[in-house]
Amino acid sequence: MNKLVINNFEEFEQYVGKELGVSDYMQITQEQINKFADATFDHQWIHVDVEKAKAESPYKSTISHGYLNLSILPYLWNQIIEVNNVKMLVNYGIEKLRFNQAVLVGNEVRLRAKLLSLVNLRGVAKAEIKVSLEIKDCKKTALDATVIFLYHFM
Repeated sequence: MNKLVINNFEEFEQYVGKELGVSDYMQITQEQINKFADATFDHQWIHVDVEKAKAESPYKSTISHGYLNLSILPYLWNQIIEVNNVKMLVNYGIEKLRFNQAVLVGNEVRLRAKLLSLVNLRGVAKAEIKVSLEIKDCKKTALDATVIFLYHFM
């Protein structure tokens, strides 16, 4: 996959309404889930108790935390796009977030992104990006959202 390279607001603006790209797949491991549970103090058995999940969960497996799925978006986003000549990038918000499908341990996920809008706010570019976290070989997405970034161009 070729990373999209953007050097200024005008180049970025050309992609409004267009797909920006798709990341590589990333496998979700039990180790990642356990570390996320430790970091967030969310040790619910559906995430961390492998044996109980096999026996009692409708998924017959542990599942990733929804917020773990959300937290990998920046990593996957950086595979899709490189925005140069920026002093700072700020996460501004997330709208219309929906967790649609559980991500089971061992599933592979990737990010698909489309630029919905780009507005110049006196030198700060407000980008609204539709993101979908896709699960390999699954028709439903793990999550869909509109993320909003503020790019402070130089």
